[in-house]
Amino acid sequence: MSPTGWALLGMLSGGAELSGYDIKKWINWAIQFFYSSPAYSQIYSELKRLERLGLVTSRVDAGIRSRRMYKITDSGLVAVTRWANEESVEPPTLKHNPLLRVMLGHLLNPGRLREILTDHAAYAEQMHQAAATEVRWTGEQPAWSYARLALRWSEQYYAAERDLALQMIKELDAVDETFGESGPAGVEFPVREYWYEVERRIAAEREPETGEPGN
Repeated sequence: MSPTGWALLGMLSGGAELSGYDIKKWINWAIQFFYSSPAYSQIYSELKRLERLGLVTSRVDAGIRSRRMYKITDSGLVAVTRWANEESVEPPTLKHNPLLRVMLGHLLNPGRLREILTDHAAYAEQMHQAAATEVRWTGEQPAWSYARLALRWSEQYYAAERDLALQMIKELDAVDETFGESGPAGVEFPVREYWYEVERRIAAEREPETGEPGN
């Protein structure tokens, strides 16, 4: 089972029938703030797989707009409950594209990094406001109390992202002064041997903390 499959089962665990469209809307409403949103094609392929495994059933609702409705089975509820309680929780994987640009700031044209961080701060503020709106609307339903906790975390997370981006913009001037008038092009980068020496020093520094010998 893929993580997306477990997420879909979790969304069906309330017992109500949902279409693939319903599930996508639910994902966009709440889960998008902390988990990448799958495409419709992935959602439908996962639902078909779940049905083959006997974890969901489906029927065609021949209404005004014919649509296939999915419902979790008893086996599916047992499986997703076991997964939520017993499976190990992997650490989050962070792929922060704006920060990667900061790391490679010596390659960027003058002013470009400031532009990237300004755009990221605006994006984070937009997500912060959206999450805050969802938090308000979850307060009326006791069944959404756990979802509200996740959304409140999301609200605070994006506020922190915004503040960190704005702080980094302020620190760009100090970084520019480090390089001087010639900019990064006039600075000689350390050779590979120096990298390894720094790595050894860091490993030695961490040894008392971890109890493991450094490399």
